[in-house]
Amino acid sequence: MSVARTLAIAALASVSILSANAPADAQSNYPTKEIRWIVPWNPGGSNDIMARYLQPILKKEGFDVVVENIPGGTGAIGMGQVATARPDGYTIGNGTSSTLSIIAQERVPLKNSSFTHVIRLSVDPLILLVAGDSKLDTLQKFLDHMKANPGKVTIGTPGTNNLNHIFAAMTARAAGVPYRQVPYPGGSRVVAELMGHQIEAGVLKPSETMQQIQAGDLKPLGVFGPKRLAVLPDVPTFKEKGHDVFPYGPVVQMAYIEAPAGLDPAVRKKLADAFEKALTSKQFTDFAAKNGFVVDPIRDAELDKEIEGVAAAIKQVADQVFAK
Repeated sequence: MSVARTLAIAALASVSILSANAPADAQSNYPTKEIRWIVPWNPGGSNDIMARYLQPILKKEGFDVVVENIPGGTGAIGMGQVATARPDGYTIGNGTSSTLSIIAQERVPLKNSSFTHVIRLSVDPLILLVAGDSKLDTLQKFLDHMKANPGKVTIGTPGTNNLNHIFAAMTARAAGVPYRQVPYPGGSRVVAELMGHQIEAGVLKPSETMQQIQAGDLKPLGVFGPKRLAVLPDVPTFKEKGHDVFPYGPVVQMAYIEAPAGLDPAVRKKLADAFEKALTSKQFTDFAAKNGFVVDPIRDAELDKEIEGVAAAIKQVADQVFAK
């Protein structure tokens, strides 16, 4: 064998070894560049607010994330981009119960198996709100107004066929009349339309409305949950006013981090570790307490099981609510 041929074979072998080791090296050094964090809703909504608050906290952990809003399709458009991205840890997205709902109802081509579930960000209550200057300033007054105007009262929701839509429908059921659901591409649009008196009520989270509530621009009328919220102690639940909004079983609104399916377990762990440190920091837990959501960063197999359970519960409720 000639020297040239021997050197060529050695060079090829060296390249093969380097190529084989490259993924391992990349994983051990992860992250080496900015991470694209897709929020599939308009700017100013609860998920966008949370992402931008976490952004500088994550940077302290060595994770430089760039938040990108891609609204539309009740989260399906943005999360579709996550599902089709390279599973290298540099594209992540905000999964929510809203996206879980449309996946469970098979309204989009996405599946839960399209993603690697990384860590839960929050568990969020939902509330019914009206404009701050509305004369319908109690839950009973609003329900009486719905009864007096069957099929005419408008309730805005971020997206459709999701938990917000379910609870808007349950509000109408409490009144015993039809209503008009008005979907928007994000919570911030619902807030703007409420304040502009374009719709009469909205179903939103405290975390995306607290500033307007405190300023008197919005008024919460009722909580879709088993108990009152510490951050809004004077706002009654639907249940204590005699209205069951969980007739088909409990459902929960939550947000969590998703990556494309096939993410390397080592990268998944690094991502989850960084987010867990940020989520459990005093800075973020104080922020959560002021904005009325729960931080419970479950991950790995526990999160996989939770997503499966929530999806099944939402499908059962949605099949009942939207079938009639």
